[in-house]
Amino acid sequence: MFNIVSVIFKYIFIFIIYVFILSIIRLIYLDIKGIYPIAVNNSAYLKLINRKDTLPFKVREYYPLGDKVTLGRSNNNQIVIKDPYISKQHLRVIKDEDKYYLEDTNSANGTFLNGERVMDAVCLKNGDRISVGQVDFLFVNKE
Repeated sequence: MFNIVSVIFKYIFIFIIYVFILSIIRLIYLDIKGIYPIAVNNSAYLKLINRKDTLPFKVREYYPLGDKVTLGRSNNNQIVIKDPYISKQHLRVIKDEDKYYLEDTNSANGTFLNGERVMDAVCLKNGDRISVGQVDFLFVNKE
């Protein structure tokens, strides 16, 4: 009788170990799947500076920039960030003659470029730090 109980507990223990290992593999897969690759061609993008795990909402590591990109809380924007401190349409980045310009769209909490509040359209340079709400981005231009 004792042998049968010990064999049953042994197989239950082995089963629990396999379930644990499979759950770890699943978490690793979901973590890798959540990484968005950035195109390495000659393009500009916004890179998240904050640690993703400290933010209470979803945000990607990289956001490629096109000719006209808007950022805000509303789903009508190309970059949607559900931060409560970001306006529905917070800012826009416009490409004109191979230069990128940052413009605040009368947001409630403002847009900050390198610590200074943006009041008018400002030309972006490689390495500029853009702060909106609780999120900080680094402007990267590979051109």
